[in-house]
Amino acid sequence: MVRIGVEERRKRIGRRHRLGPDCRAADPVEAAASLVALHATDPATVHLSVAARVPGSEVAGTERALYDDRTLIRMLGMRRTVFVVPTPFAPVVQAACTDDIAVKQRKLLVKHLTEAGIAADVEAAGQWLRAVEESTATALTLRGSATAQELSADEPRLRSRLSMAEGKAYAAQPYVTSRVLFQLAAEGRIVRGRPLGTWLSGQHQWSPAENWLPDGLGDKLTADEARVTLARAWLSSFGPGTAADLQWWAGWTAGQTKKALAGVEAVAVDLDGQTGYVLPGDEAPADAVEPWVAFLPALDPTPMGWKERDWYLGEHKAKLFDNTGNVGPTVWADGRIIGGWGQPESGEVRFQLLEDVGHETVNLVEAEAARWTTWLAGVRVTPRFRAPLEKHLSQG
Repeated sequence: MVRIGVEERRKRIGRRHRLGPDCRAADPVEAAASLVALHATDPATVHLSVAARVPGSEVAGTERALYDDRTLIRMLGMRRTVFVVPTPFAPVVQAACTDDIAVKQRKLLVKHLTEAGIAADVEAAGQWLRAVEESTATALTLRGSATAQELSADEPRLRSRLSMAEGKAYAAQPYVTSRVLFQLAAEGRIVRGRPLGTWLSGQHQWSPAENWLPDGLGDKLTADEARVTLARAWLSSFGPGTAADLQWWAGWTAGQTKKALAGVEAVAVDLDGQTGYVLPGDEAPADAVEPWVAFLPALDPTPMGWKERDWYLGEHKAKLFDNTGNVGPTVWADGRIIGGWGQPESGEVRFQLLEDVGHETVNLVEAEAARWTTWLAGVRVTPRFRAPLEKHLSQG
């Protein structure tokens, strides 16, 4: 079994994730493809992840790819998380991950509708949900695009309230609106369009899928075919990795992961005593990468690409991740995390290094911090999920 060490894995990050100075991506689509998908739970992450990898990129260019050219699409994917993926790859994500999520979420929503007293039993709740979905989809088709608020005006049943965690301190009675739209999106019937406001906004207009993408999501793949394709893409970007890494990243079961790796004919390699996998023919060392540093945003795909992170994270987890496993803004050098960054009210980019990296690397980090301050031009990005070090650096 071929051994692939930590230094080789770190070298691959620089090259395959488009972070080395001689490895940059040409445009937002190439940047997204190099990572399989861009995390989009926090809207700012998409733009910052692209800017870290595409020289000279601007928000307008990424927005053009998303909303004008539509070569990128925002959709629900792995781990029930919203991602931005190259549009031709969307059918793979849909069949490999999202279809299963849609089935599970429908059952859960029917259960919640019943518990809230909106319907007498599960069967009636299912009928109620289907009727509201069809009415909402019709209203959206008539409008062409619409906000959740506009659709609630067209279909008053969207304003029905659920009863969540009744009797507990965190009890809530949210409108059913977001859950219905989530369900329609998970089933590929509607698409998240332009944000309401700036590129930092988490609120979007919705459009019928057939209006947004006239050819739809392309040829329908079987779930098994799609999982093999997704596993191949992950190994191409993140390999070597363990089966546990892939299972966590994709949100699959152990059985689905094992079958997908077999379909890829993944090659087992030794990762310092653990069994990892690479694509056939990918066992050889990667080409060298020039020294590099990078400031990556919260939830960037690189630090969120593996379940087991010690080989690039070291002992910095407590300062750089929140309590639920979401990574904050990180500073990287040559394939490992060396610190974090944040923005105070002034908008400048501040950083803190968590280990001694030498004078030359410090100079590169300072230059990169200055570049980001210029790129952001006073726009202050506050991550949706905040890590301890980012909070500290953002004070004042």
